[in-house]
Amino acid sequence: MDYKVIPFEQRIKENIRSYALDNLYTLDVLTEYCKAFCAATDVAILITERHGEKIVSVGGFAGFTPDVVGEPGRKVRIYGRTIAHLYAETGKVPEEKRQAVERMLDGFAAMLSHWGEETYLHTETAIYADELEQKLGVQHVQTARGENEDALTGVYHKLYFEECMRVVDRAEAVPVAVINVNINDWKYVNDHFGDEESDRLIKTIADILKQEKKADYIIGRVDGDVFIVLIPGAEDGEAEAYCSRVQQACLSYEDEILAPSVACGVVYKTNVEETIEDKLDDAEYEMFDNKFEIKNAPGYRERLEKKK
Repeated sequence: MDYKVIPFEQRIKENIRSYALDNLYTLDVLTEYCKAFCAATDVAILITERHGEKIVSVGGFAGFTPDVVGEPGRKVRIYGRTIAHLYAETGKVPEEKRQAVERMLDGFAAMLSHWGEETYLHTETAIYADELEQKLGVQHVQTARGENEDALTGVYHKLYFEECMRVVDRAEAVPVAVINVNINDWKYVNDHFGDEESDRLIKTIADILKQEKKADYIIGRVDGDVFIVLIPGAEDGEAEAYCSRVQQACLSYEDEILAPSVACGVVYKTNVEETIEDKLDDAEYEMFDNKFEIKNAPGYRERLEKKK
């Protein structure tokens, strides 16, 4: 599926047609819930697929043939499409309790819609993430290797990375972690050791960023000493843990001249109405806070100037 053409929202609306109930619910658990409901209310319950196939039956529906067109019962709907029908036989319910039981059944149908939608969104988002990884990975659109890469570092160059940002925006999947990674005192290395060593520092940082990333991370070099990392569908704490690994790898790096160090700023795109570009300034602001903290930490200057 081409995410440049079909937005994630449209994908969600269309793909529900291919889901059966056993894709959305644990049927054993659903059956046990229906048994408990029936025992508490003296109601018989039948749940069918969208076309009328019986899936869960508790109570007096043995000889019943569902008519999902003429008598559809309560519809269970996800993103505007009926995925199940809930039938209930309330003849044994006392008249004074009938209204309350009907409200409970309405709530049960709404709850089924909510449960199913949560499972559906989680599943489709995971599938999207896998497909996006393939789309933006090393086999992307059959182009020659290196065409989209920064020559020095091997990560995406600025123009191609900006296209990646737009692809992720159009996919409308959130959250997306946006990380600004800035090399600390790159100019110091350039001034004291020249272009060759300062270029080697940039490449060293890029190698560490690639070494610590997961397969679906998207990395671009957007300025001389600045990288942006995107994590589509980031889990809680994932971006912060990545930054911690990168910074620890920098501290552990042993070299006669270089003392690599980076400042990181993490923000999240959580609303599909936002763009990743909207979040870049915020990420840079967070990075500068981190840079101030790092450069004023005990021992930082001594490590940087070890070969002065």
